[in-house]
Amino acid sequence: MKLGTRGSKLALTQAQPVADALGAELVTITTSGDAGARDGDKARWVDAIESALVAGEVDLAVHSAKDVPGELAPGLGLVAMSSREDVRDALVGAASLEALSEGARVGTSSLRRRAQLLAVRPDLEVVDLHGNVDTRLRKLDDGEADAIVLAAAGLLRLGLGERIGCFLDPSVFVPAPGQGALAIEGPVGHEAWGAPVNDERAAGEVHAERALCHALGATCHTPIGAWHDGSELHVFVGMPDGSRWIRDRAPSGQMLERLESVGVRELLADAEAVAS
Repeated sequence: MKLGTRGSKLALTQAQPVADALGAELVTITTSGDAGARDGDKARWVDAIESALVAGEVDLAVHSAKDVPGELAPGLGLVAMSSREDVRDALVGAASLEALSEGARVGTSSLRRRAQLLAVRPDLEVVDLHGNVDTRLRKLDDGEADAIVLAAAGLLRLGLGERIGCFLDPSVFVPAPGQGALAIEGPVGHEAWGAPVNDERAAGEVHAERALCHALGATCHTPIGAWHDGSELHVFVGMPDGSRWIRDRAPSGQMLERLESVGVRELLADAEAVAS
């Protein structure tokens, strides 16, 4: 069995245990996102890997679940979901948000994180910071920002937990859908291939998060967080500048109606217009 993955240090680090559990050979593939594309939706992080799946060059693929777009290539599906690492965002470079001085520069490339940071600390200067984990840490160390926000899961998987200043409360800084989990993609109907690494609880949580985002029509231009804690769904939707936002928690079956009752469609339209 051949298992496709991106070739970054983090991608390889998190893919190897999956390959070992499946008895598979890792095949590294360069996506358009890896090649430097910054525009477009999440598909840039999986496009070339999906093409290899469709062509039969690999049998399965492993992705960071938060990078998987809502629509997959025809004939492909998520056949398994790994157990989750820590779902939270982490602040690096400061002991807490409160410890940052007024006007401090905080780096992130995420619209969701930008919106959440400014909703809590509108005085901060949120600066665009791109690159893999090592690149962002180097930019922080070089003084391009006073602090940065990264997914805790990536830092922990890379053995960089000591760089974490604090974990951000996931009920306030609601994580990206799928954050902390690894999604195994393959031909529809081949769930048995991914069964050795499938975690039913994680799969249920991630699918609930993804289902809400699909129902809302969320795109890469939507500052949205969705996290199922095992009993309830937490959601954040906001303007990129943090000026307006909705945050709620409720059972999955109730969330869409609750959000629509307080104007989430209008907020989403406004946020997309600004971000795009």
